[in-house]
Parts: sequence; structure tokens; C-alpha cells
Amino acid sequence: MDATGLGPSSRENRGQWIRLRTLTLLRWLAVFGQLVAITVADRYLDITLPLGLCYAVVGASVLSNLLAAVLFPENKRLSEGETMLTLLFDIAQLGVLLYLTGGLTNPFALLMLGPVTISASALPMRATLFLGGVAVVLISLLAVTYEPLRFADGSVLAIDPLFSFGFWLAIVTGIVFQAFYAGRVTREIDTMSDALLAAQMALAREQKLTDLGGVVAAAAHELGTPLATIKLVSSELATELAHHPDLREDAELIRSQADRCRDILRAMGPAGKQDTQMRHAPLEAVLREAAEPHVNRGRNIAFVFNPAPGADQRQPVIQRRPEIVHGLRNLIQNAVDFAGSQVWVIADWDDAQLRLRLADDGPGFDPQLIARIGEPFLRRRRGAAGGSERPGYDGMGLGLFIAKTLLERTGARLGFANTARDTPGLPPQARTGGALVELAWPRDRIEADPAAPAGPNVPTH
Repeated sequence: MDATGLGPSSRENRGQWIRLRTLTLLRWLAVFGQLVAITVADRYLDITLPLGLCYAVVGASVLSNLLAAVLFPENKRLSEGETMLTLLFDIAQLGVLLYLTGGLTNPFALLMLGPVTISASALPMRATLFLGGVAVVLISLLAVTYEPLRFADGSVLAIDPLFSFGFWLAIVTGIVFQAFYAGRVTREIDTMSDALLAAQMALAREQKLTDLGGVVAAAAHELGTPLATIKLVSSELATELAHHPDLREDAELIRSQADRCRDILRAMGPAGKQDTQMRHAPLEAVLREAAEPHVNRGRNIAFVFNPAPGADQRQPVIQRRPEIVHGLRNLIQNAVDFAGSQVWVIADWDDAQLRLRLADDGPGFDPQLIARIGEPFLRRRRGAAGGSERPGYDGMGLGLFIAKTLLERTGARLGFANTARDTPGLPPQARTGGALVELAWPRDRIEADPAAPAGPNVPTH
């Protein structure tokens, strides 16, 4: 499992994504280019080449493509080892061809970067280092040993040694830079893809829980009347069967089981949020719902509400969206994980904005990483005194990334900092250097219109 909990990471199995057909098509393009270059050099530039050997080397690539087409299905996906061997063959074939056509005096030596760049995009670092090392060794050999290019009159194409060294250095630098650059960008894309998938799964899970709650609420509502009827009839039967103890026990059992069903539905009913009346709720209700899984974890969570002077003193009625609930829950979880004993959830609002501040009395964020908080797979918080690790988590920042992504989808702007003695908007006891997360929404993006008609309830499936 990787840090997302989604199974093997895309960064680990990229080598199994490459189709054989993709590499063979690229090789056909290389074969075409090599044949054109050899033919033009021989017929139009009057350069004498060992044509038989050159065509034999190109023919090796043709033969390998034909064998691949015969032996393997068109949609075959290569393993990491197969991809590496395929690219190693391409490097070796190009190296031999360059040896026959002037070594580094051949400007097409630059093409040695191609297989290494593909490896950096498709294979793990160890394979790229191996192929890059092979390419550098071949380029270094070609700088000192090769078949020189000769013109028809027998003269040899020679270049200044300083220029030859510069060309060698440029190619080696290009191999290293391209491998690092392509690998870094590809891994960044893979990391973001994994994290976004985790965020989508988290949102889908929250939506499923909401929908399931709607089913429960609908069941509680629809079954209330039949259960009440069963209880009434069973009570009357129990009274009328006073002289028949066995039958009276059965009637009382029916009544007790009806009461049990009622109690179960009452306990499950609060989860029913799909009712259109619960698509919006007062701010405090949404905040407490988000914090509910963490209220009994040994930290006190204090809720503070401070309307701005001159603003409506009533709490805003906001949209109860899964993104908001799950995002706030992740932020509160992070605060509770690292708090010493206290977490503050402070809300204030005016006519234009709704602002939230989540603070804790823990050690705070690492100052060196504050600017990068919200990136996935980032170690997030300084450890508590004594070097204790975060309980139950790997500390890779995925929770904060998911929270930030989901909340920004609702129009929120997030900021991360550590509290200080002069931090505004916090009670004095919250200014202890702990972590501080600030959120702000335009009210028209998060506030629900309580005067708008709720509409009919939506069936859930």
C-alpha cells in the first residue's frame, strides 16, 4: 500500500504502463530517419560510408520490430525489465551506428538523449541511472574511437578537438539534465494524480455516507407509522389476553420488539442528511458535525463565534456540502492530533465574508515547510516533545492536501501559519505558537438562502 491507501503507487508501476506498440512505432520513426540520413549523406553530400554495415545495423532494428509484431500481441504492455531492455537495445544500436558514421562528428549523436528521456518518464530511477550510465559510456567511447567521415575525394571530416570536447560535454550534460528533468516532472505529475484520486475517493466516501444517512432518515420516517400501529395493536392484545399467559407473552414480545425497532431508527436517524431540509444548516451545527468524530479523543474543542460589529448577529446558515464537512473534519483532525490539550474553532463574519480560524496549543507547523503546506506527501508538523510520532498516521500531508482541495472547490481561501502573541482574532490562551489554519469564504459562495423553497426530497439509491 502507498501513502494514499490506494494500493501500489503509480510511481512504482509506471514501467508497466508502456505498450510495446508505442516503442515499436518510435523505433520505426528512428529507422526511417536513419535511412534518410544515410541516403542523403551518401548521395547528396558525397560522404563515403560503410553502407553495408550501416544498413545491417538499421536492419537489426527492423528485424526486432518484425519479431515483436509476430511474437507478441499488439496491445502487450511491457514489464519494467522488458522496457529497460528495449531502450538498452535502442541505445546500443544508435551507438554502433554512430561509431560507423563519425562518432561525435556526426550531429545526430544528440539523439542519444531520446532513450534516456523515455526511461526517465517511464521507469524507476534505478533503471534510468543504468541506461543513462550506458549512454554516457558509449558517448565517451565515441569521442575517442570511431570510423571517421570521409568525402569522395578521400579527405577526412575533422573538427577542432576543443569543439569535439564541447560537443561531448554538451551531450553528457544533456543526458543528465534531461533524465533528471523528465523524471522529476513525471514523478510530480504522478504524485499529484495519486493525491487527487485520494481526494476524490474521500469526497465520494463522504457523499456515500450522506446518501446512506438519507436512506436511514427516509426509513425512519416511513416506518414510524407502521411501528406505532404494531405497538398499539400488540398492547391491546396483551390486555385482552390477560387470562392466557403464553399468548400474552407473545404479544408483549411483539410490543418490545417494535419499541426496539423505534429506538434503533431514532439512533440512526440523525445521520439522515439527504432530506432537502438538511442541505443547509447553521454554521455551528456544521462545525460540530465536522468535529464530532474527534470530540472524545482527549482534547477539548472550544467553539467561539464573533460576529463583526454592525453585522447580523445571527449565525449564517451555510450549505451543508460533503466537501465542507469532510474538509473541515480533516483540518480539525490534524489539530487534535498535535494539540497539547486544547483546540479552538473560531468563527467570525461580516456582511461580505465568513472566516474560520482553527488553532491548537501544540508545537505548530515546521516554519521551513509552511509555504509548502497543502502539497501532497509532505511531512507536515513538528513532533511533540520527546520526539513522539504522529499517532496512527504517516505524516505525509495527504490529509491537509485533501482538505485544501475540497474546501477550495467551495470557494474558500486557506492560509497556514503558527500563532504568536500578536496574532489577531484569537483568545490570549490560543497564542502559544501552535498551528493556525485560516479560512475565508465570500458569503455568497457558502451561505444558503433560508428563504428559498427546499423543494421535494430526493430519493437516494
